[in-house]
Amino acid sequence: MELEQTQSLGSNFLAREQLPALLQALMDQGYRCIGPHVRDGVVVFDDLQSTTQLPQGFIDKQQPGNYRLELTDSPRCFAWANGPQALKPLLFKARETLWRASRIDGRLTFEEVSVNTGPTAVIGLRPCDLAALKLQDAHFLETEAPDPYYRARREQLLLIAVNCSFPAATCFCHSTGDGPVAKGAYDLVLTELDDGYLVAAGSDRGKTILTALPLDEARPAQHQAAGQELRDAAERQQRRISSQDIRASLFASLDHARWDDVAQRCLSCGNCTSVCPSCFCYSEADDTTLDVQHSEHYRQWDSCFTHGHSYIHGQVVHAGTRERYRQWLTHKFGSWYDQYGRSGCVGCGRCLTWCPVGIDLTEEIEVICDDH
Repeated sequence: MELEQTQSLGSNFLAREQLPALLQALMDQGYRCIGPHVRDGVVVFDDLQSTTQLPQGFIDKQQPGNYRLELTDSPRCFAWANGPQALKPLLFKARETLWRASRIDGRLTFEEVSVNTGPTAVIGLRPCDLAALKLQDAHFLETEAPDPYYRARREQLLLIAVNCSFPAATCFCHSTGDGPVAKGAYDLVLTELDDGYLVAAGSDRGKTILTALPLDEARPAQHQAAGQELRDAAERQQRRISSQDIRASLFASLDHARWDDVAQRCLSCGNCTSVCPSCFCYSEADDTTLDVQHSEHYRQWDSCFTHGHSYIHGQVVHAGTRERYRQWLTHKFGSWYDQYGRSGCVGCGRCLTWCPVGIDLTEEIEVICDDH
């Protein structure tokens, strides 16, 4: 970890027993708080009323196709890497109604559906989640026609990140440049130690929250311990994406035999795109009442692995698993450079962990690109 990143850990220290003060300060300023919980054997993000709901003592063991939580006697609340979801479902809903239509006296009337959301603070975001948020912002907001549903939620969001000292075996964020130290648009960032948290503000809103906390001045030993943990976290990541020109190599390898090999293993289930924090595909459809007097037009998450995703003019362009997997990988690591100036992968490793058959995209890319 570079010196400037160590300095960005902040000069403030919040003792562990004072963590409830952070939650209270957020609530006092009108924020709905969302944070990590343990539910059904995984870490999920949901409403947070008390710091006792945080996953204290839990660590995660992840491998391709495998996720397991273990409870230890550690006092830490963020000694895990990630769960299947974080920010994406909070901003880009898995399903939401866009408008309603009704037939009244033979005439159609349309009703726009507004997004009713208040100030929301999300606690416990990982650096990879922030990197993915930047990509989602680019897709939904930085266009000629910004998405009003996404924007309404995004404008109300306060982000509290936690630097990642405990990467999973499936993580490779260091090689993509997105972790383990948080970068980008956070309001506050925490770095957890056994006795508490180094705290730094990344915005004026974050500085306002800091003024309400019972903070001490961070000691040099705490900075040293935190910096060493984050350096160790980067070094422990054994998987990586090569720094070579993956985009050119992938597009030069569209007929590589490995596409057939991975198609024999892939189930086309779409788990990888569902848990991916940067994937943004969706489809639109209508629900109509039985009397055909009312309908709702909605959008829902879609995936380049579904049959209908590439349907156009009476045919499915990507008819088989080989073509669908190739489309996903070449878009994520190739076409994204043309659209957004970087890869669409932030190295979170979720697609490895939550793939039912344990396909490792870092391995697939290495094999496919080795010849170029």
